[in-house]
Amino acid sequence: MIKTNELTKVFRTEEVETTALNKINLNVKEGEYVAVMGPSGCGKSTLLNILGLLDNPTSGSYLFNGTEVANLKERDRTVFRKGNIGFVFQSFNLIDELNVFENVELPLIYLKMKTSERKKKVEEALDRMKITHRAKHFPQQLSGGQQQRVAIARAVVANPRLILADEPTGNLDSKNGIEVINLLSELNKEGTTIIMVTHSERDAGYAHRIVNLFDGQIVTENLK
Repeated sequence: MIKTNELTKVFRTEEVETTALNKINLNVKEGEYVAVMGPSGCGKSTLLNILGLLDNPTSGSYLFNGTEVANLKERDRTVFRKGNIGFVFQSFNLIDELNVFENVELPLIYLKMKTSERKKKVEEALDRMKITHRAKHFPQQLSGGQQQRVAIARAVVANPRLILADEPTGNLDSKNGIEVINLLSELNKEGTTIIMVTHSERDAGYAHRIVNLFDGQIVTENLK
């Protein structure tokens, strides 16, 4: 599904040049669950941003199901991303002004889906995440665990082929964290490809493979 070749990202200012990713070669199969680990500042989130088409690499190639997407223009990146990729973030990234239903519905509005179909898909996603009873509540009225359930519902509502999760349990207590990881594992068992950045050995234990980064490079890959 994903194949990168010599993927490199360099951040430049007038005085400083920083190589965040240095010739990353990564292959991820359809239906695989990959955990990306490493110390802070090693390039984990930068890699996730590029794989999620939130940013372009400085050099190298990135194939997504055989399509070269490394240097798409912003508009084309956005269209491709909305049709293929869902995101789960540590900080939930919910919109405070929208209630739970509206937050989950948002990706479907971007896809210009009909209202009746949107309603059905949102209800299914909320039911799956066991958060239907909070559909009319706003993010600030929810616990951290509930907010992350909403975020996962939003990530899966459009049936993406890939979910990218950046420290999805980082703001949760142990109980809620385990529940969130179990939800991601269930999605993976149904065929959704997942790439998760984490510092947690516990969370990484659910993955099929652990990719360790250090100083912008892959240093080890451990199959389970």
